[in-house]
Amino acid sequence: MTTLTKESGAGAPADSGAFLSVRDLYVRFKTEDGVVKAVDGLSFELERGKTLGIVGESGSGKSVTNLTILGLHNPMFTTVEGEIVLDGQELITARESELEKVRGNKAAMIFQDPLTALSPYYTVGRQIAEPFWKHTGASKKAAWDRAVEMLGKVGIPNPKERAKDYPHQFSGGMRQRAMIAMALVCDPDLLIADEPTTALDVTVQAQILDLLKDLQQEFGSAIIFITHDLGVIADMADDIMVMYAGGAVERGSVNEVLRSPQHPYTWGLLNSMPRLDSDLSTPLAPIPGAPPSLLKPPSGCRFHPRCTFQGEVGGARCVDQLPLLPAGRGGACHLTAEQKQTIFIEQIKPRLR
Repeated sequence: MTTLTKESGAGAPADSGAFLSVRDLYVRFKTEDGVVKAVDGLSFELERGKTLGIVGESGSGKSVTNLTILGLHNPMFTTVEGEIVLDGQELITARESELEKVRGNKAAMIFQDPLTALSPYYTVGRQIAEPFWKHTGASKKAAWDRAVEMLGKVGIPNPKERAKDYPHQFSGGMRQRAMIAMALVCDPDLLIADEPTTALDVTVQAQILDLLKDLQQEFGSAIIFITHDLGVIADMADDIMVMYAGGAVERGSVNEVLRSPQHPYTWGLLNSMPRLDSDLSTPLAPIPGAPPSLLKPPSGCRFHPRCTFQGEVGGARCVDQLPLLPAGRGGACHLTAEQKQTIFIEQIKPRLR
């Protein structure tokens, strides 16, 4: 049986009256094979005007967490427990009519694939104008003018004419810009970007990232940026939360996490990144094994089947006890602070230079 270690904060951040507060979030999916533990006791906070980067492999729970914030899950097959408070409003217990007022107005999401997120049956301008018209009560003409204005803000050339086009008439980068325009049309206080640059070439990716930073300065939005790319996170985020197997294993500021990581999984992510200044003959160091099935996650530390540092802890502690994430800066690992520092300096840091 998995037991919990008694660590400071029990994995929940300190109560600071943050704009977004997620506490002890559990998300379960019912499937034919059993119950998927997609999110398992996650807690974090986000302030206005700040960007939180969430990183982790596919299946770590990043997207599920943020879809749950907006209530975009099927209640027939999903069980959600915990607390999500956005600007003082509790969202888990909110009615669907209340969530509809939040979505697109107070909080909005940029989806990973705009070609599937945008309807092929309506013009881009109409799809951007609709949430503005719905949430503000503006006239349809005013909503259309706002859509054209937003297309111009995100860098679409000739926005008056391009607003009349359909999504398939836009390139991939332009569709992503249109998605950003639709997400920002009502000046949301919270913007969730779910791997918005994954399918784009590096030139367009850089343009989109610069655009998001510029728009954040203009609108003052808080941003949750979901990605598996630590390079993007280094450029975009103020703080980082590293997720693995449905939970957070590390969090801290960008400088803290990237320069002094506190969890073996974060070490593995950093080691697996290619570097321009490295010897081309030097192979990458991938994390051994594969992410666990969330139908039957491992006992104890979720990362222990892939961790090469269990011997440093000794005994069966990694298998039997689930380490909790301390409040504030830290990593959910049984290694002592001295052991982490020694391993990082002697084994990890030399590979990152």
